[in-house]
Amino acid sequence: MSFVRVERPDPAVAVVILDRPERMNAMAFDVMVPLRDALLELGRDNAVRAVVLTGAGRGFCSGADQESAGVPPGIDGLTSRPTYALRAMELLEEVVLTVRRLHQPVIAAINGAAIGGGLCLALACDLRIAAPAAYFRAAGINNGLTASELGLSYLLPRAVGSTRAADIMLTGRDVGAEEAERIGLVSSLHDDVVVAAVEIGRRIAGFSQPGVELTKKSLQAGIAATSLETYLPSEGLGQLYLRLLTDNFEEATRARKEGRPPEFRDGR
Repeated sequence: MSFVRVERPDPAVAVVILDRPERMNAMAFDVMVPLRDALLELGRDNAVRAVVLTGAGRGFCSGADQESAGVPPGIDGLTSRPTYALRAMELLEEVVLTVRRLHQPVIAAINGAAIGGGLCLALACDLRIAAPAAYFRAAGINNGLTASELGLSYLLPRAVGSTRAADIMLTGRDVGAEEAERIGLVSSLHDDVVVAAVEIGRRIAGFSQPGVELTKKSLQAGIAATSLETYLPSEGLGQLYLRLLTDNFEEATRARKEGRPPEFRDGR
């Protein structure tokens, strides 16, 4: 039985569903390994222009599975508990990095609880929208651990600012959907969050494919940049790359004059 489903409501948009609702889609290895593999497969599918990530039932992802986490791959012969733990953590880190590395933008359709590692998974996505029932918690601090895990202390301050991130991480409190929208943790709220995310994916699919991919790369590079001065040339090169190698700009200009959607062919 697979705990991850992939649906294609649109030829250009894939919906990846964490499908273990009885455990609120917790990060057991029999969920996370298929998730990583499904994302890698979609990353190789050039017909997919956007990916939606969501959860079945009332949870998006409730973080570490404290009852039935399963066994991580690649641990045969290990007798050291610290080494076992390192292998397990590397697998979960790989899932977060896979989301970040996909060519396609990934839209988190947060239908319910995003707790601990589930919050990190949502933050790894390029866009986040939420249902009114969604809520967020940096749970590690509540469990006697550090709140920092799977990139949370890197990603959360960049999403909501350092002061709000400190409040969320040090208090371990729940952040409801309305507050999440107000502070920029999610961009909007929707009753049917998956339908809304698919519509966003369709809109993205109408743009230039390399334009979207370079924009995703630029956003990530800009977040990590040490200064505006060192970053600006990389952004300019991306613009020149598409301006010189495609007729997308000319097509957009013609389409506006003719009152029609542009049809980008990403070439000359």
